[in-house]
Amino acid sequence: MATTGSVPLTGIKRWWLTTHHQDIGFLYMIFSGTLFFVGGLLALVFRAELAEPGIQFLNGALYNQLVTLHGLLMVFAFVMPFATGLSHYLIPLMIGASGMAFPRLGRFSFWLLPLAVLTLLVPFFLQFFGIGDGASQAGWAMDNTALDMQSRSAIDFTILAVYLFGLSSVAGAINIIVTVMNLRAPGVTLWNMPLFCWGWLVVSFLLLAVVPVLATAVTMLLTDRHFGTHFFAVANGGDPVLFQHLFWFFGHPEVYIVVLPAWAILPTILSAFARKPIYGYKAQVYSYWAIASLGSIVWGHHMLAQGMPLAANLYFMYATFSISVPTAVLIFCWIATLWRGAMTFETPMLFALGAVVNMILGGLTGFLIPDAAAYAQYHNTMYVTGHFHYPFFGAAVFGMMAAIYYYLPRMTGRMYNESLGKIHFWMTIISLAFVFIPMMMVGLAGMPRHVVDYAIQYADWNLVISIAAVVLGAAQLVFLYNVVQTARGQGYKTTDKPWEGAVGLEWSAPQETR
Repeated sequence: MATTGSVPLTGIKRWWLTTHHQDIGFLYMIFSGTLFFVGGLLALVFRAELAEPGIQFLNGALYNQLVTLHGLLMVFAFVMPFATGLSHYLIPLMIGASGMAFPRLGRFSFWLLPLAVLTLLVPFFLQFFGIGDGASQAGWAMDNTALDMQSRSAIDFTILAVYLFGLSSVAGAINIIVTVMNLRAPGVTLWNMPLFCWGWLVVSFLLLAVVPVLATAVTMLLTDRHFGTHFFAVANGGDPVLFQHLFWFFGHPEVYIVVLPAWAILPTILSAFARKPIYGYKAQVYSYWAIASLGSIVWGHHMLAQGMPLAANLYFMYATFSISVPTAVLIFCWIATLWRGAMTFETPMLFALGAVVNMILGGLTGFLIPDAAAYAQYHNTMYVTGHFHYPFFGAAVFGMMAAIYYYLPRMTGRMYNESLGKIHFWMTIISLAFVFIPMMMVGLAGMPRHVVDYAIQYADWNLVISIAAVVLGAAQLVFLYNVVQTARGQGYKTTDKPWEGAVGLEWSAPQETR
């Protein structure tokens, strides 16, 4: 229970003023989970537009705004904060600490998020009252600098939102690093703490390395727009490609910032339901560091069509391919953990296995993109969109869902509805395939992304994608219903350790700390 001094906080004050790590974790997960549904709703709107060729109800400007907001919300307001919430809830329990190192900093880092989301969304709604030009149309990467320079106020709001998201991420990263390094209980060393803590330690250092570069890029854009500088303005000798270099120096490590927390929780879940110890603990830790290090020096494979020298193209191609080695080590360790295990297939295990399969598919389809010789065929096509949703949704979101089902009995003291959990899994993994594999197919056939209309030859598959997207959205409503009903006390009461194969200090914390 959150307190101020010795006085317990209740009602709205508990959530507004709390510094308790579990309460802050819940705030992160509830808020970012809400934005997951908002971002998904935006996707369903523009997928309805793309269900058939021609212009149905969205013009090009409104379509681009929806696509941009969908990307920004899903990356900055859902996936990253949700994993951060899970870390705030779990890490102190996993290392035997009483809380995070800086409780007030945890509260501060969370409350920046609603302000950032409000800043991002307000311009979109103001346009319907004749105020402003709506939200940014430049995509989540904001790398259309010509469009950014011509925009009225939309990109300024986006820049401010990015500042707030970045400050929240950096504050959370500092809190996690100090907590893991300084607050471990006696006997919990770096080399026996859970892999989830290692994964977040790596992610936190990665955030400290790359978020300032993103802040630098948007600051340069802001000064170009309002203070007479010419970093990116071609007419005044600027270089628009420079913004892309700076953004993707952040943007590619962002992929690993998103997926590493999921990769770090998967071994724990796979081990629990295989009834076997985690295989290759140290190999996985070294792989996390290798992936983070290599992922920070390969940003240029997003820009192979920008006219870089051949030597640079070859460097970025081979450096990107090298990340497959530590990634393959992780997958091998996960499979070895399962090998000859006494496996059972409860919902957390299904989502964990789904995350592994989706990550393999995402990795294999990703091999084509950094190929310097073939990149022109895939650049800015729907193939890219289909591919990157597999590591983002297929691996990261599946991993987070596996973690929620795994720890929901720990969080609520109640068991979720297993039948609904399995319905959620099968609806999600099947509809996911029918959304993003056809995207890759039409992309290979030449369909560009970020377009509100398309040629008639892509019509059939786009209809399939849009129908599957509705099913994918409906599946998440099953998930929401299951979680809400469990939190309201509908499931049966669980023991302190509901999973037979579960290990770790988080399961031995006394009841009153829940």
